[in-house]
Amino acid sequence: METVEILSILRQQGVYITVENETLNIRSPKGVLTPELKAQIIANKPEIIEFLRRDVSRQDSSLRDAPRSLLPLRGTGLSNLVHSDGNVPIAQGLSLQTIGRLIGEVGEELNQDSKPPIIDPKLMAQRLTVTFRPLVKGYKNVAILSFRTELEQKLQEYGVNVISWEQATKEFKYEIKIPLTNLKQSIKTRVVKTGVNAVIDVDRPASLRSVAETFAAEKLYQLYTRFILKDRKISVSGIGRVIGWAEECAAKYIEDPTNTQVIVLTDLDEEFINSQTPYQRKIKIGLNTLIRTFSEIVIGVSTTKFSILNMNLSDSIFSRYEIDNFVLKSLIPKVYVPILPLPLSKFQVGECNVKKSIYAKKLVALSHSLADTNLFPPGSKLSEVIKRKSHRDIVNVIVNGRTGVSYGFVAYAEPPQYIGEVEITEQEWESLSPVTEFSIDQVRQNTIGRRYLKTKIGTEYKFKQLPDIWVFSARSGSNKTNLSLENDVLRIGLTDRLLLQLPQEVDPQVIDIKPSYDVYVMLAISLATALYAPELIKNGAPIVHFHGYPVFEWFKPHEYCVGVHNPSVPCGTYESGVFNFLGIASLAHQSSKDMNLVSLVEPDHGTNFIAHDLDYLVERLKTGCAEGQIELGGKHFASLKANVSELGI
Repeated sequence: METVEILSILRQQGVYITVENETLNIRSPKGVLTPELKAQIIANKPEIIEFLRRDVSRQDSSLRDAPRSLLPLRGTGLSNLVHSDGNVPIAQGLSLQTIGRLIGEVGEELNQDSKPPIIDPKLMAQRLTVTFRPLVKGYKNVAILSFRTELEQKLQEYGVNVISWEQATKEFKYEIKIPLTNLKQSIKTRVVKTGVNAVIDVDRPASLRSVAETFAAEKLYQLYTRFILKDRKISVSGIGRVIGWAEECAAKYIEDPTNTQVIVLTDLDEEFINSQTPYQRKIKIGLNTLIRTFSEIVIGVSTTKFSILNMNLSDSIFSRYEIDNFVLKSLIPKVYVPILPLPLSKFQVGECNVKKSIYAKKLVALSHSLADTNLFPPGSKLSEVIKRKSHRDIVNVIVNGRTGVSYGFVAYAEPPQYIGEVEITEQEWESLSPVTEFSIDQVRQNTIGRRYLKTKIGTEYKFKQLPDIWVFSARSGSNKTNLSLENDVLRIGLTDRLLLQLPQEVDPQVIDIKPSYDVYVMLAISLATALYAPELIKNGAPIVHFHGYPVFEWFKPHEYCVGVHNPSVPCGTYESGVFNFLGIASLAHQSSKDMNLVSLVEPDHGTNFIAHDLDYLVERLKTGCAEGQIELGGKHFASLKANVSELGI
């Protein structure tokens, strides 16, 4: 059998092969790659490598950096997205810098350069500095000690700058005034410098002395805020100065908790990782674990397996033999991309009349329709979970004043808004003007300021207008299955900047109406769909995210799934928005007229869905839940991974 014939047969059956050095990387639907086909591939390996290299050299340079292709699979495409940095074109002729700007990431007012997204974990690793807090004398947890040693080794192998505690810290002195007295107390300690991305510590049981000191420090803090500050806000570092002397946790040594994450190694919680544990119970366990250890990430360790937990409430489980993949694809992305909400300063804020919008009403209808699925557990008020006032105040600063956390989002995208021609010819494109912030090869504008994008659809370049994108979204912390049209719905826009419209009748000082953490994701999905799957969004589209996955068999023809093998950046982050944009873009060669639904998987964190119709999406999700094919937590993620093999031959 000749090389071309072999590759033709494989691609017809949904198998794709790419070359890295002298290795063939193969992606295949389960059961397709028979022993006979494997034998043919092995026998013709040199010819296949040569053919694929020639094929790549003939492709347009904008796609040369893409190491893997979209895998069509029973009407379901699972893709491993390309890796790149900066202005290198990576997908459909677009650079990461361009994609970042398109989805709304710009700098501060004095610096309009957007932050180039990094989506390759190996590049992330090279930008990280971490330190390990010294162990207490006599620490004897063998499983954690072994894991700690191996973890340090793997981080270094991937290029993370692991520095000693002495290098990571500096001496720090400060003074606190004791309320109701004229006494002042001078405190001398060491703090981790701002440039360190993470401190890795072990869970340390509290001693009687530390319990007593913590109690005293908390009382001191309450008096301090009441009589000295008189309830004025205080910085995170300021809070730390008042209570830090009594803390046993690594957080007491952090100069700036908004820049340095704390990672704690502790015993594996079998109840938390058990797939039979109700998700509402997992929320309580997870939040209390994070708060008890005062950390952003907790890694549970046993002799045979380990898990990772952060505020996204991941319950992913790994074998001890999977530590390489875990460090590269899960831990490094989480350290590089901390979970932080978008500050209101990113938005141009205005008002809207939500009662007059059919899409706001559709969002509320979507919300109520999903109540029976139990995919959106009630949010947790931080005041009910975090008992200590000092800890609540620290979290309040970090989460930008939000009073609660919830898991998942519901949104409804309006039809994209265009002014003038939706698509133009190449000749018309050549006559357009450059846009200051973009590469002239990728984005230009006409005389009335409408921007056009040069992108690749299939094998042809298309010149498409960048539409105005508007999405109705539930406010952060709201009950996602019982939205109030008057109090819970806001409108988010994406033009040449981010826009936020609050309901006219809502007083932001009374109701905590802040945008969702997932703004970048909502806008990225909506914009990419308008560009690459316009039929899916032409009449508006429901978008949902929940912290679970469908089983592979749930998907029907004309339903697509992407992102299964992406690095697990936390959901809702800027980088997550980029991955979702690329996921939709990877479907560009599909006929969007036949596209009913797209599932965008975020490993460790859940799934986003966008569909052409509200009723269709609700029916599919309800059926999946009723039949046990969709569940919260990581139970079904293994099914998605199992149906795609990565073989090095």
